[in-house]
Amino acid sequence: MKKPAWVIEKERTRRAADAVTVWLFGLHAVRDALLNPARHRLRLIVTRNAADRLGEAIATAGIAPEIADARRFPAPLDPDSVHQGAALEVRPLEWGPLATLCDPEHGAAPATVMLLDRVTDPHNAGAVLRSAEVFGARAVIAPARHAAPETGALAKAASGALERQPYLRVRNLAAAMEELRGMGYLLLGLDGAAEAALEEAVAAAGAARPLGLVLGAEGPGLRAGTRAACDRLVRIAAAGDFGSLNVSNAAAVALHAARRR
Repeated sequence: MKKPAWVIEKERTRRAADAVTVWLFGLHAVRDALLNPARHRLRLIVTRNAADRLGEAIATAGIAPEIADARRFPAPLDPDSVHQGAALEVRPLEWGPLATLCDPEHGAAPATVMLLDRVTDPHNAGAVLRSAEVFGARAVIAPARHAAPETGALAKAASGALERQPYLRVRNLAAAMEELRGMGYLLLGLDGAAEAALEEAVAAAGAARPLGLVLGAEGPGLRAGTRAACDRLVRIAAAGDFGSLNVSNAAAVALHAARRR
């Protein structure tokens, strides 16, 4: 019996996903990935010096490293990558469904999530993940397309946070926002031209209500559809009339404001 077209397409998509691998590089990113039991590790390439520095993590992971010459490092990395003599091929992490990760009834309260609207720069996304881990966000949520993917550059910028801080890629950001709203989240979109101040909106939300903090890419900011999906637009109060923060710094300020509840 011939399989339906939708079944064939689903199987093709699953096979394609299973074939995707990521090369992580740098001592911190590789060490944390070696120590993460949720990581599916495929290949480790290290120089002798890096092997010595990562010895305990390599033993814990139970992976046999390939010792390489630093001058002819064989990992398929960008020539400008600062690999520090360590590269690890892995499968992307699976964090599970949004409903489970962001359920405000479970885990530490009050729940906070960060949503990124087309933030494509891996260094910004990595820095947001670091802040999200520091301030206890349940997840950083971004669209599957037109957003920074899980890459070695993002992992290095996250300095290990990628292994511990859920980075959830969703098919449709507006749909994810609607799902969060159904779970009781108040969605605050950051916009430099908004009338309400972030701190005032957070205080008005109360100490228990879960918050979704929505940030757009530098320059264009939030897309019109994302803006419309927010419950309220807010701004980070500045000391003067000029000046702005990049998206990773704005994320840290917003997460800190939410944490202070």
